[in-house]
Amino acid sequence: MRASRLINILTTLQARGLVTAETLAAENEVSVRTIYRDIDALSMAGIPVFAERGSDGGYRLLDGYRVRLNGMSPAEAEAMFLSGLPGAAADLGLGALMAGAQKKLTAALPEELRQSAARMQSKFYLDAPAWLAEGEQPLYLQAIADAVWNSKRIRMRYRTWEAEKDRELEPLGIVLKGGAWYMAGRVGEDVRTYRIARILDLVVTEDRFEWPATFDLAGYWTENTRRLEEELYPEEAVIRVSPWGLRMLEHYCPSYVRTRMDISPELDEKGWQTVRLPVATGQIAVMDIMRLGPDAEVLEPEKLRNAVFEAISTLRSFYEKAD
Repeated sequence: MRASRLINILTTLQARGLVTAETLAAENEVSVRTIYRDIDALSMAGIPVFAERGSDGGYRLLDGYRVRLNGMSPAEAEAMFLSGLPGAAADLGLGALMAGAQKKLTAALPEELRQSAARMQSKFYLDAPAWLAEGEQPLYLQAIADAVWNSKRIRMRYRTWEAEKDRELEPLGIVLKGGAWYMAGRVGEDVRTYRIARILDLVVTEDRFEWPATFDLAGYWTENTRRLEEELYPEEAVIRVSPWGLRMLEHYCPSYVRTRMDISPELDEKGWQTVRLPVATGQIAVMDIMRLGPDAEVLEPEKLRNAVFEAISTLRSFYEKAD
């Protein structure tokens, strides 16, 4: 604990220059007397720490004394401070570690690279949740993060769309997607995806497993996402949409659908266009079309057209009864 604090004090002095004992005590959550002892320990270890007296005094390092990270380009320094999500790190219980690591990295960078990294942070901010949606705060997120990091098997009760099921698995990784947290877990030889917010109960065991060296979390997630999207949108439909409907279609549709839409350049007499696009099956497809309201009409397939017609008829009957 003390060694970590001494390093923190050293990197703080290196990053900021003159720092008071009170500030160091507050940031390290210790007494000022402890800071005095720590400064003495650094001096005895050969670190050139000097005290400046007076109301504006404090501690500082000898001018020019610093640890340098050689070989890092300005672009690399900028990227280091753009990588990672502060909010996500906090959710995982790693917020303090990320802050400490960035402070140490800042202290170790040469002055010109330090300014470049600070400029990157001032101009870019990564916000994981989707628009109009709050990011999830799953109950067992930090416990699962610990299990992933330490390769510990878990037992959980999980709620699927159909039922609640008990699972025992090896957690291999965690992914943040659009504000929702997912876990890649191995059951036998299969790797499956679980939404962490749907875990109803969790036990992290002391039984450790050997993390598969060939497992690529990013590659798995990319392939899993592609396969899931193909399963979600297995059908194809042809619809005609108004100019407003087309804008809403491009706004609401997921990227999988948007990149596969075939939009006819020809306009009919009302200025509407024909679009061929992937759609889901059953009621989900009906709801996706109906969210466009009177700005879309299903042309094909006939089954989907009839299903939308039935839904509209039912909806109309509700309001006729109310009248």
